[in-house]
Amino acid sequence: MKTQNVNTVEKLNQLLADYQIHYQNLRGLHWNVKGQLFFALHEKFEEYYNQAAEVVDEIAERILMLGGQPLHTFGDYLKTAKLPQVANVSDGKEGVKNVLESQRYFLNSFAEILKVAGENEDEGTVGMISEWIGHTEKQVWMLESFLA
Repeated sequence: MKTQNVNTVEKLNQLLADYQIHYQNLRGLHWNVKGQLFFALHEKFEEYYNQAAEVVDEIAERILMLGGQPLHTFGDYLKTAKLPQVANVSDGKEGVKNVLESQRYFLNSFAEILKVAGENEDEGTVGMISEWIGHTEKQVWMLESFLA
């Protein structure tokens, strides 16, 4: 692996671990949501975890393209992830607040990765992350609007 890619791969593995926790959090929210918001949020959480699964795959593939090894065990994810696990949340608004916090966290993570990838002239990673920023900003706006 090229020396300049090492920092990018480390940042991407951090993102991969966090996204795996995010994915599992969304699965739990999908399974456990109750109340008047059940139908809307059950479906929305499923949409979000399907999107998260696609992002996980893209991150892992980008790591491989850069010559790195993507994390791939739950133990590695739990040791590496900074995003907290969510357990036993059945209240829909609380679940949405958790997703919103996660999306804000990812925007900060994306900014860090953009900086490192940009310094290393890694246009592939910059392009991938830039696309996710716009999508995530829209999700933040929509989640904030839901909670308003």
